[in-house]
Amino acid sequence: MAGFTLNERARLSIELALTAGSGDVPLLRRQDTDARKLGLTGAEVDAARKGSSFDFPISQAIALALASSDGDRAVRREWAAKAGIDGRTCLEIEHLAAAVMKRPSVKARHHGN
Repeated sequence: MAGFTLNERARLSIELALTAGSGDVPLLRRQDTDARKLGLTGAEVDAARKGSSFDFPISQAIALALASSDGDRAVRREWAAKAGIDGRTCLEIEHLAAAVMKRPSVKARHHGN
């Protein structure tokens, strides 16, 4: 299996999942525009905003980003590894999630909520 790359599609999918409940209309519109530019379908955007993806590795990356506790993150890292996501990329996903969650308009959204 080829290694997973945290490309713009994956990054945006993670951002969509983390900010879905933000209520920040300008942000959501920008995301929709960015998604169209990247070739994501409406169904892919909807899936990401629900915390998933039709692409298995991206789905695992989203799950890791949404992990709400250290224990949950550890399990999600294991699943991510099985999906071809290496440890360095897992850390990059976790840092991306932390940066997105620090934005003032973002309400916390965690796995299982």
